[in-house]
This record gives sequence, C-alpha cells and structure tokens, in this order.
Amino acid sequence: MKKIYFEKANPIKTHQYPTSAKHPKYSVTSIEKTERIFWGEVSCWEISLNKAIKILNMNKNLDLAIKASLEAGREIMKVYDSVINVEYKEDKSPLTEADTKANEVINFYLKQTEIPIISEENKQIDFEIRKNWLQCWIVDPVDGTKEFIKRNGEFTVNIALIENGRPLLGVIYAPANKTLYFGNVTNKQSFKVNLDSHSESIESINSNKRLLKPKQKGEIIEIIGSRSHMNQETLHYVETIKSAGKKVKIISKGSSLKFCLIAEGLADFYPRFAPTMEWDTAAGHAICNAVGVEVNSCKTNKSLLYNKENLINPWFLVNKN
Repeated sequence: MKKIYFEKANPIKTHQYPTSAKHPKYSVTSIEKTERIFWGEVSCWEISLNKAIKILNMNKNLDLAIKASLEAGREIMKVYDSVINVEYKEDKSPLTEADTKANEVINFYLKQTEIPIISEENKQIDFEIRKNWLQCWIVDPVDGTKEFIKRNGEFTVNIALIENGRPLLGVIYAPANKTLYFGNVTNKQSFKVNLDSHSESIESINSNKRLLKPKQKGEIIEIIGSRSHMNQETLHYVETIKSAGKKVKIISKGSSLKFCLIAEGLADFYPRFAPTMEWDTAAGHAICNAVGVEVNSCKTNKSLLYNKENLINPWFLVNKN
C-alpha cells in the first residue's frame, strides 16, 4: 500500500507569495450590489445560520404537532364510536375517556421536543416555574367536549406553540370529518387539508394543503356564535351591528372551529363574551394571526397573551382589521 505523508502548513505573509496581479490588503467580497438588487440588508452568516436553524426547528415542531393531533384524533374516534362515559371535574366541566387518551398521545409526541407543556388534562405547574419559560406548548386534547358528547362532530384537537406569550404555531384537527388546519405565524401562512385517514403522511398533507384567506367585507356581516355558549352579551353585540344598518347572519359552531371559519373566509367576526381558557384559543389564535386576523382582548384591544399567571382569557373579539 502506498504511504501518504502529511506536512504541517505554515502561514506566510502576502509579500512572501508574489503574483502577477496585485491584491488589496483587505479583500472581503462586497455585498453592496446584492443589497441594491434585492432591496434589503444581507445578514452576516451567523445571523443567517441561526435563522435557518430556527426555521428548521419550527418545521420539525409543526410536523410533530400535526402527527400528534392525528394520532390523538384516532384515539378520540375509538371512544366516539362506542359508549361515551362522562365524568365531571371540580369546575363541573365534562371529562371523557377520549380526553384522557388523546392527552396521553399528545404528551408522548410533544415531550420529544423538550419544550414544556400546558394541557387542560395535565397537572398545572406553578407560575413561579412557568414564568421563566421562553417557549411552551398549550394543548386541549378535546376542545368542545359538550359537542363530542352530543355527537355532532364539532370538536377538535388543539395544539399551539407559544413563545414569549405569543402564538407561533397552531394545529387544529377535527377528527369526526378528518379536517386539519395548521398555521405558522412566522411564515404568515395557514392551511386546510381534508384527509382520507388519521394516518395521512406529512408528505401527503403538504401535497394537498390549501392556503387559507380571510373574507373580504361584503354586504352581509357573518358573525360566529358559540353553539353551546351563546349569551345575552353576544346577542347585544349583534343588535349593535344591526342598528348601524348592517345585514347580519349568525353562524353557530362548536369548539375552536370558530377560529378556522374566520381564517378561511367563511365569517367576519367571532365575539366571545364569556370565560375561556388559554388552551381553548391558542391554536386558533395562531392560525388566525398567520393570515392577518387579530384575536384581541375586549379590555385592552391588544392581542391575547399566553402562559399568564391566570390561564383564563379575558373576553375577546376575532376579526380582520
């Protein structure tokens, strides 16, 4: 076998390596022309690399959340198609085996990210610990349990990724009709996919996804009301719009599907003048924000925040400004 010999390379000065062409002492490539052509500042490689890594991680997290939602949906439908036994928690909200099984599946997937999880069905962690979290998942394994019990199909799996109190990613899966919604606020895009099964691959989902676009204002104002929580304050809001000479149509819908209808342009407003929890809204908030729809507190007229000390939301309004 031929032997290979290595020699140590020693640095030299420029004048020790003469060439025909005279080189400047500082020869870093100029990026002025690139910035002029593309109308923007070109970041240094460190910033660009960090940005690329963040995008890659975001895409991985979104894919994982989608897989978790589909697998949870499969477990939910096993219970849905059998006898539904209902228990009641301390706050008198209903709990079924579907909530528990879906929560186990989602936790299994999301724990792989090592990002902490806030779920309706997990033991809640003290705020003194949570306040130090940069990111967290917020999960509702079965949003719309009342609709699940009624067997009307209007229940969802909600998974959202939060950073510094604001939604970044949102996944909503309606397993009864195999409809998936997901959004990335950074990319400013949300999508809808009608699936053939709960086992659909990420590749198939990305091939068949449809970009969502909110509705342009028309002659008729379409307002979404909660199917199980319509109240006098909401009816008063509707009457206020009517008194301004607008034609109004009320659409009733359960669970976080109300956010999805706004994001895909099937309604104008979703007023919620009743208590909700962060896991009820986080995923829908992300999907709406990604297409330019605001989810604002009625108190402050600013975006809802997440991972608060008190996980209860204020009253809010969903609409495209």
